[in-house]
Amino acid sequence: MVIIETPRLILRQLELEDDSFVFELVNTPSWLKFIGDRGVHTLNDARNYIRTGPMDSYSRFGFGLLLIFLKGEDIPIGMCGLLNRDVLDDPDMGFALLPVYEGKGYAFEAASAVLKYSRNELQLKRIVAIVMRENQRSVSLLQRLGFVYEKDVILPYSNEELLLFGCKLLN
Repeated sequence: MVIIETPRLILRQLELEDDSFVFELVNTPSWLKFIGDRGVHTLNDARNYIRTGPMDSYSRFGFGLLLIFLKGEDIPIGMCGLLNRDVLDDPDMGFALLPVYEGKGYAFEAASAVLKYSRNELQLKRIVAIVMRENQRSVSLLQRLGFVYEKDVILPYSNEELLLFGCKLLN
């Protein structure tokens, strides 16, 4: 199901058939370094990740991570969307691209569209993003999107200090 369309991209809900792409993306060096190992070591693990992560989120919250495609091509290039974390007060924006598609403006285009969708369709007042301090590309992208650094946080399931950015969508 297509959720968002931009000049160059299509964002749609993830399906179990996206298992090979998810397997590839979550095992890239940048994902493992900046997001972490999600235990996706087989295609079955990838299907379980899709089922218990994005698909569960769609049904429970009405949003989740979306698969990013180049418009006019049947090639997935990344994921972008919102996550609901019990430990955060607001939905959390996440994004990741396969390395070959980084640096081409796709993450900014997808994330901008997710922000607009979050405000106009989901009527969210605010979203946040968490990022590792050393992930300067993501920090820069968040700042370009209008996110503002608020504080350092440590999530309960990690001992890693993360930067929390917030973005007000509605008054």
